[in-house]
Amino acid sequence: MIFSLIRGQLDFQTALMEILAVLVIIFLILPFHEWAHAFTASLLGDKSIKYRGRLSLNPLSHIDPMGALCLLLIGFGWAKPVPVDPRNFKNPKIGMAITALAGPLANIIAAFVGCLILYGFIGFGGINLFFSDILGYILVFFSYYITCNIYLAVFNLIPVPPLDGSKILFAFLPDRIIYQINRYQQYFTLIIFALLFLGTLSGPLEFLENGLFDLLQNVSMGILSLFGANFNILA
Repeated sequence: MIFSLIRGQLDFQTALMEILAVLVIIFLILPFHEWAHAFTASLLGDKSIKYRGRLSLNPLSHIDPMGALCLLLIGFGWAKPVPVDPRNFKNPKIGMAITALAGPLANIIAAFVGCLILYGFIGFGGINLFFSDILGYILVFFSYYITCNIYLAVFNLIPVPPLDGSKILFAFLPDRIIYQINRYQQYFTLIIFALLFLGTLSGPLEFLENGLFDLLQNVSMGILSLFGANFNILA
């Protein structure tokens, strides 16, 4: 992100809007993601969440300084994970899977809201400001905001520890296999970072992100069309 600006890969206006979008992600969306985990776990029976101070949308309860810094610098970051005790669930595996799914679902909801705002602005006449710098800023901001949320949702659904997708996968695996996988969790983390650095995951992730974006775009535009929005300008 900031490194891209320094290297001259982004113009100042685009970088400014993308940085603002990332700040929204850091202070609103990452806390929303973690709160979704906490709220779901609490609903399913883990009342200890409340006493750990994580059943809150307060950014200070969820922000990881290093994760936030990485998100600003390189476009990849994280928040403090919510500690969940599966022993408090009636069915620990299913409870953990549902709790894990809540985080990526929160990002999908956030992306969908962003689509409604962006395409609502376009469909109800905002596109008339096409030659205005203001419209350009709005398009860049919401486009990047939506893209970040979709990326976070798809990335977290990768079924590898410590990502949310692994806990969903564990609902279908026997305990002995889960134990063996968790023994090597730190190696999986290193492998994920290495694959990201090498770009090996770029193709599969981009395919899934584009598919999810198209879905959210079509649904949001379909809903807005019912209220009279006109998207002929995008045809």
